[in-house]
Amino acid sequence: MSTSRSTILVDERIGVRLKISALWVAVLLLFAYGDIFGFFLPGRIQEVVGGEVSGIKITESFLFAVAVYVPVAAVMVVFSLILVPRASRWANIVLPVLYVVSIVASAVGESAYFVFLSAVETALLLLIIWYAWTWPQMEARG
Repeated sequence: MSTSRSTILVDERIGVRLKISALWVAVLLLFAYGDIFGFFLPGRIQEVVGGEVSGIKITESFLFAVAVYVPVAAVMVVFSLILVPRASRWANIVLPVLYVVSIVASAVGESAYFVFLSAVETALLLLIIWYAWTWPQMEARG
């Protein structure tokens, strides 16, 4: 007679802060993948060397805007974990909305790979908003 043991995996609850932080990491990875894959498009490297990308002139202002855009998402990885809940909740509702608007606007007229990655980024950002919006609450004791 053989005795078989059945195991049950424990499903430990993951807090909303960690879920949101992990989603920001995934968004950042997709930012990077989109930029890297873009260089495989024929003529893209020559376009960049010529001072333009996707019809946008590469200027100091453009570079500064990108230098702000990406680090904000990177900082949100940490801020989602360390800000007080109320501030973290609102930052994780407002910032993803702004990112979704910019991502959708930048995907118009782009290649299929870029539209696909933009759709995935948007889905992840909408998840961030959903987790922040449905953040568990506790009744205040009076």
